[in-house]
Amino acid sequence: MTGKKKPKVQSNTIARNKKAKFDYYLHDRFEAGVALEGWEVKSLRAGKCQLGDTYILLKSGEAFLLGCNITPMAAAAAHVDADPTRTRKLLLHKREIARLIGATQQKGQTCIPVSLYWKSNKVKCEIALASGKKEHDKRATLKERDWGRDKSRIMKENQT
Repeated sequence: MTGKKKPKVQSNTIARNKKAKFDYYLHDRFEAGVALEGWEVKSLRAGKCQLGDTYILLKSGEAFLLGCNITPMAAAAAHVDADPTRTRKLLLHKREIARLIGATQQKGQTCIPVSLYWKSNKVKCEIALASGKKEHDKRATLKERDWGRDKSRIMKENQT
């Protein structure tokens, strides 16, 4: 044994909206840049971000990320008045924004953030066009998840 350890593979994902797949059917996905301040980048590097009740506002040809909570670090935001839930601008091409606006004006379509992640040294937001699930669809999703868990447990027992 040489004592060498494998380097840990770091995930590029900063935050994920786990309820998005449960509450919505996700259709088209887009990658958008996020306009951030310096203290926000430091907090994101520390993993202090929540996408729980976040949504996308499309207004006058621009897209904004509303409700994203980036908790300021004490050392990073000492000299700045930090607002953790401020509205952040999403950077998209005009044709992508036009497509999002056209799709959200249809019945039942909305635009939600799915995850925040690093792409080289930039923060990107994966957004998706989605339509809401009904209550019976959510129950079916739970049944499928439970059955998958039980199936893997049964397969594991049969292998030994």
